[in-house]
Order: sequence, then structure tokens, then C-alpha cells
Amino acid sequence: MVSEPSHFNPDDIARDDKLLAGAVERIGPALDFWFQPEIRGLERVPKGPALLVGNHNGGSMSPDSFVIGVALYRAHGVQSVPYWLAHDMVVSLPVFRQIVPLGVVRASSAMAHAVFAAGRKVIVYPGGEQDTLRPWAERDRIIFAGRTGYIRLALRERVPVVPIVVAGAHEVFVVLGGGTALARMLLTKPLFRVKTWPLTLSLPWGLTPGPPLVYLPFPVRMIGEVLEPIMFEPNGPDAAADESYVQRCDDLVRARMQAALIRLAIERRETGRYSFSRRRWSQSGQPGEAEE
Repeated sequence: MVSEPSHFNPDDIARDDKLLAGAVERIGPALDFWFQPEIRGLERVPKGPALLVGNHNGGSMSPDSFVIGVALYRAHGVQSVPYWLAHDMVVSLPVFRQIVPLGVVRASSAMAHAVFAAGRKVIVYPGGEQDTLRPWAERDRIIFAGRTGYIRLALRERVPVVPIVVAGAHEVFVVLGGGTALARMLLTKPLFRVKTWPLTLSLPWGLTPGPPLVYLPFPVRMIGEVLEPIMFEPNGPDAAADESYVQRCDDLVRARMQAALIRLAIERRETGRYSFSRRRWSQSGQPGEAEE
């Protein structure tokens, strides 16, 4: 029996950077065409290990994760592309296991420590399913659902937190209500560790109970920004064990991310929400004139 290559093992950080670079070169132009993404502040990404923290969008497909990865690759090279800490279900399903060689690893403190020890970066989405499946009306909100494990991780590992916010990415499908009730009815929490399972509207499936594993994203325009890194002091294991300190750190990160998301969402509404909108940006960064 032939053993599986290590870069297909979600509990191994042996990422195939050559494969990753090839994938970015192929999917980057498609993402550019479909989403016309603009990710700002890439010069703020520090060298060495860091914990990138994002708002989670788009259900299981999370297209803005790929947009962020492509932007980092183009700005700083393949070694700056972070490892993704992923839910057990993601790294177990055959349809998603194919992205494991691109740096998707099982979410755990041990895996994060291994990545940081190798001098690489990790990206996490603290809000999990409650953020990525938040209702349409809350698409411009940061929802971490009280989860502060990312702060404890950054403090223990003594690495900076780098917030990354993307506006528009949650409009790739429509999340309706009923998530908590459906989750209880379908027992998604004990079965999959998923607390919400809302009705969704997507292409080509239409109205479905729960998020589709694969769908055609709406061609929405994404605007994102890398915010200033935050190196918390004090740090270390003792700081990570201080609940009140951890909460204050979390409050700061969420406040900065929420302010940025509101600002970017307003800009996007004023300059065009959809990638095929007739409204364009001028070279000066101001809204251009609508094409005739």
C-alpha cells in the first residue's frame, strides 16, 4: 500500500510551495476577473512568524481566503502565504482535502506552534461558522462569538496579531435566518461541531437548508485591508492565562476590525458592489465616471 505524501497530511506542515505557487498563478487571474479584488496595506505584513486574523466569509468556499493568499504571494512571495488552520470537517472531506497541500492544516495549538517555529505565518478566522454563516443583514459585522483562543495563541507564542478585513466577500451568497433552529433539528453540533445551519440562497442551487459545500459565487467586488500589526505586551504563558487581559486584547482587535469593515463597506457601496459594475476606480483612487 502506497503511503500518502506528507503534504497531503493535515497534521504535517510539509507544504508543497512549488505546487502552491503554481496554483496561485492559475487561480489569481480568475479571481481578478470575477471579484476585481483590491487588498491594501500589504506592506504592513511583518517578516517572520505572525498570526493573521480575518473576518470569515462565504461559507465553506471562503473565496476571500484565496484572494488574500494571492495578494500576499504577489506582494511578498510564496513564503508569505500563510498556513490556514481549518476545522476537522474541512480537512476530512475529500472535496476539500485537495487543498491541504496548499497549506491547510488541522486547527490546533500544536500545528500553529510548528508553523511559527518554522518562521511562517498562520491565518485564523476566530468567528468560525457563526461568522461565515452570519445572516445577510449582519454581513458588515465582525462576529467572533466570544472566541478568544486566537489571542491566547498569539500571547503564548509571542507573535504579532495582524488583522485583515475584507468587505463584500460575504455577499458571494445570501445567508437567511433559521440557523440555530435548523442546527438543533439536524443535530449539527454533536455531529459536526457546527452550531448554526441557516437557509441559504446560492447559484446554482437556489434556496437550500444549510450552506452548500460548492457553489458559484456571485460576482461581487471585494475590498480588503491589512491593518497595523499588534504586538501585545506583556505576552507569554502568564499573559495568556489572564482572562481579563485576554478579553481586553480581543476587544481591541475586534474594535479595529469593525471600524475598518464599516469604512470599507461604505466605500464599496459608494463605488460599486459588483465586479461587473459600470462604475470604476480612477487611478487616483477616487470613484471614476460611469461608462456610457
